[in-house]
Amino acid sequence: MADIVDTAMAAGTFKTLVAAVQAAGLVDTLKGDGPFTVFAPNDEAFAKLPKGTVEALLADKPKLTAVLTYHVVNGAIKAADVIAHKNITTLQGQDLKIDAGRWHLHKVVKVNDADIVKADIEADNGVIHVIDKVLMPM
Repeated sequence: MADIVDTAMAAGTFKTLVAAVQAAGLVDTLKGDGPFTVFAPNDEAFAKLPKGTVEALLADKPKLTAVLTYHVVNGAIKAADVIAHKNITTLQGQDLKIDAGRWHLHKVVKVNDADIVKADIEADNGVIHVIDKVLMPM
């Protein structure tokens, strides 16, 4: 198995996320011991952002770092455990709102306003849950 960064790179659907992690200088953190849970927006999620947003973030390292760390939680939290939470505190410091109200009917879990579209991608130092939107801290 590989760490979170290498797992994301190998998936091929997180090119923008990996580039952002590299630009923010967070590669070593996400290759660290962890464990971490990453709510990872795929390339399609980044493509939904207003034109110029990704470029603006890449040019503003403090803001980029805040956005990226808002997607990361300490500990390896599997999907079955995510649904037991109402809020989860991120490395950025703010909470993510978890809504598992449609879990039993549709197997849908919301993180803020994003859906988890693929859960429990395991890595040596944590777990990745793919989400369909980029989460922005308040």
